[in-house]
Amino acid sequence: MILATLCLQYRLWVGDGSFAEVWRLQQAVQSQIKVNQELIARNSRLDAEVVDLKSGHDAIEERARINLGMVGRNETFYMVVSSID
Repeated sequence: MILATLCLQYRLWVGDGSFAEVWRLQQAVQSQIKVNQELIARNSRLDAEVVDLKSGHDAIEERARINLGMVGRNETFYMVVSSID
């Protein structure tokens, strides 16, 4: 009887499905939930950017100016270079 009780207690504290394993799995689930929430927020920002790029020319023009150095037809480009002392 005592041996059976010890075996059951061992499984409860150390074996498969033990308190320690359940706690570790709960921590892993919480960590994954946090990662998922961050990815959901990132996807929402990207979705909004895609909609903006598809619907308006202002967003496309802004991207072209920043990333490609676009200059408009009636604009003059000036580059200011600081001197090195």
